[in-house]
Amino acid sequence: MPMTEWLAERAWLGTADTVETGVLIGVDGHRISSVTTGVEHPPPTAQRLTGLVIPGLANAHSHCFHRALRGRTNSGGGTFWTWREAMYGVAARLNPETYHALAKATFAEMALAGITTVGEFHYVHHSAHGRAYGDPNAMGEALIAAADEIGIRMTLLDTCYLAGGFDSPLDENQQRFSDGDATRWAERVSDLRPRAEIHIGAAIHSVRAVPADQMTLVARWADAHQTPLHVHVSEQRAENDDCAAAHGCTPTQLLGEAGVLGDRTTAIHGTHCAPADIALLQATQCGLCMCPTTERDLGDGIGPARDAAQAGVDVSIGSDGQSVIDLFEEARAMELDERLRVESRGYWTPAALLRAATVSGQVALGWAEAGRIAPGGLADFIAIDLDTTRLAGTDPGHLLEAVAYSATATDVHTVVVAGRSIVSNRHHRSVQDVPDALRRAITAVTT
Repeated sequence: MPMTEWLAERAWLGTADTVETGVLIGVDGHRISSVTTGVEHPPPTAQRLTGLVIPGLANAHSHCFHRALRGRTNSGGGTFWTWREAMYGVAARLNPETYHALAKATFAEMALAGITTVGEFHYVHHSAHGRAYGDPNAMGEALIAAADEIGIRMTLLDTCYLAGGFDSPLDENQQRFSDGDATRWAERVSDLRPRAEIHIGAAIHSVRAVPADQMTLVARWADAHQTPLHVHVSEQRAENDDCAAAHGCTPTQLLGEAGVLGDRTTAIHGTHCAPADIALLQATQCGLCMCPTTERDLGDGIGPARDAAQAGVDVSIGSDGQSVIDLFEEARAMELDERLRVESRGYWTPAALLRAATVSGQVALGWAEAGRIAPGGLADFIAIDLDTTRLAGTDPGHLLEAVAYSATATDVHTVVVAGRSIVSNRHHRSVQDVPDALRRAITAVTT
């Protein structure tokens, strides 16, 4: 790719709590070659970005097929466990073709929302009754192709899922998630190949879905391949109770005993983690990914984002169940939910919330060279319109505060990944009608 230059009217570079003006970003290939602030006379060839430019957003936890559930599960009450039955119904309709179409449309929605990297927690591996496709990785390859076509980075977190619960077999709905044991899971995943904008990572679905000795094998694979390792942790109180009954400890403690926790590991949710669990995450340099809109949607509870951050745990965010795809909403929810819980305010600075949505998520997904606008970094950045009804009239001295607390996904007007624009003027370069693509893909798996 030729060298290009972008002139940001204003930019938050991701490393400080201030906004710079007149920022000239030089891009050589896929990387940022130079960053110059206070530029008053830019080169005439520089591509201008109005509004506020920030690093690309990182969606650290996604199940893209859950997008088909939006607006279909909120009547009649229930719990996570009743919602799960509806989710299984959609999963049963997936095949490589329908999965690809739904993933492509959902990733396009993410791109429009300013997401430049997604961590796809992928466990729908096989056909009905657990029979492998001719290509055992056909479903994973469908996701890879979708991300590649949309132009966003993806870490495919291929998930080990072996049991229906502690000492419980898989039920009929779960058969297609399983490889039988962790050795066969590892053999299949080892055939997946990373690409320029695609990382292959590992995941353990949960302590109830993977026996302790099998979790150790997954962790060893991730360690041998130096990949991210993600795991659902303490999302519901029932998981904690069942783990205590089966093992006499919390899920986090069980993961520690199995050798799962470490500096490439991210615990997802942690909604009901105890203070000792947070201390263990910190001691092992494990990250924590919060998904507040999903946790609210399912009635799981308010997670320990503040306690984890104050303990020194790196906190990222994800859209998880896709009840909305808006990382600005996910980020500010960590502060706003905490205000409801403690009846006070001001625990996260605006810059800290934006870091959770950018660099922390990139690190959790193995893209440590993204998340900041700096020389040598990956050329992933987005531009936010400051003239929308939500942001118009913002005091220039309070731009980060306004964006962190008032911006929405629809305020993003330009998205650049690996030095090329994939969204311009709120339109995706290859999917001209994202709502129609979503409509068709969702209809295929719900009717």
